Amino acid sequence: MSTEVLAIVVSAIGIVLTLGTSLFAAGAWMVRRIDDRIDAVDDKLSTRIDAVATDVTDLKIAVARLEGPPRHLLTARR
Repeated sequence: MSTEVLAIVVSAIGIVLTLGTSLFAAGAWMVRRIDDRIDAVDDKLSTRIDAVATDVTDLKIAVARLEGPPRHLLTARR
């Protein structure tokens, strides 16, 4: 192999390694950012769901108080 061909092969390998490493680092950075955003949305959403569940429970209690005890079709005679 001549010196020029060897220099071209070494340069090509260096460029491929550099591009491969930079693409891998960029992909890892994007995955980390996406995970952070998903975690933030998950925390916010679970807080809102818990608040809605509490409101629904309070609403059920209020409706039960308005309706009162269940009415019986047969009354007891004394």
